[in-house]
Amino acid sequence: MHKPAQTRAPIHPLIAARWSPRSFDGNKPVSRESRIAMAEAARWSPSCFGAEPWRFVFCDKYDNPESWRKLLSCLAEGNQKWAQNAPLLALICAASLFAHNGKPNRHGQYDAGAAALAMTLEAEHRGLRCHQMGGFDSQSARTAFGVPDEFECMAVVAVGEQADAGRLESDLREREESPRTRGEAGEMFFDGEWDKPLF
Repeated sequence: MHKPAQTRAPIHPLIAARWSPRSFDGNKPVSRESRIAMAEAARWSPSCFGAEPWRFVFCDKYDNPESWRKLLSCLAEGNQKWAQNAPLLALICAASLFAHNGKPNRHGQYDAGAAALAMTLEAEHRGLRCHQMGGFDSQSARTAFGVPDEFECMAVVAVGEQADAGRLESDLREREESPRTRGEAGEMFFDGEWDKPLF
């Protein structure tokens, strides 16, 4: 299923095609080569002071089923229903302190988000889909994976090849098949001053 973005100006096809399905093919593993490439894409993301405040814990259902089950169990029940078919889950964390001076890094979460997007676009390039999730128990994830206190558990990402929406329960299938929408651009993008629409 393809749901390309409806844009006011042409954008790169990789970005236009990116969306977050819930139907994954659990019988098709994510190759080690793809995992490494996704990590490399994230590694070369921009960050304040070059601090690279992101940490990704990759949990592969085939190579490390125990870690995959641990991360799956941290997800909210509604997310577990469909994410159980994703062959790869990744926990995304962000540093709250700068490593070079121990001072608060208020940019760490922003930078980790940029790294997660870079990973997502590399996955798209490789024919994979990603679905970012905030619906998970961050304290359970911290405990399960030994995440240090100075890092915040930000998101879990399901990764894999997209499967037919018919595999999903009816309520999820309806959401999967519904058109993609976004808010009005003029409410989010401003021209030189707050609330003056860019277009």
